[in-house]
Amino acid sequence: MLHTLAKSPTAADLTTLCAIAGNNDAILLLQDGVLCGLVNTHSLEKLISASTSLYALKADVIARGLSARISSNIVLLDYNQFVELSVKHPQQLSW
Repeated sequence: MLHTLAKSPTAADLTTLCAIAGNNDAILLLQDGVLCGLVNTHSLEKLISASTSLYALKADVIARGLSARISSNIVLLDYNQFVELSVKHPQQLSW
């Protein structure tokens, strides 16, 4: 399953997301959700603890001026790679 997280860390239910995300799932941060991938934050620690693949939409990271602050645990994707990830995970859940 692909979990798309578009909410900021203060508005997202990261505890539930991390509890239900499986090992074969992927989490994609987009829109304000990219804030959850900032280094040295509690939200990033929670996401890493989910033991799943972590991605972020590169355009949203750049638009917010966060390229230098995104964790190296997060793989940045362009829109074509986002489509490929969606095809790989036909079931999706938006957060």
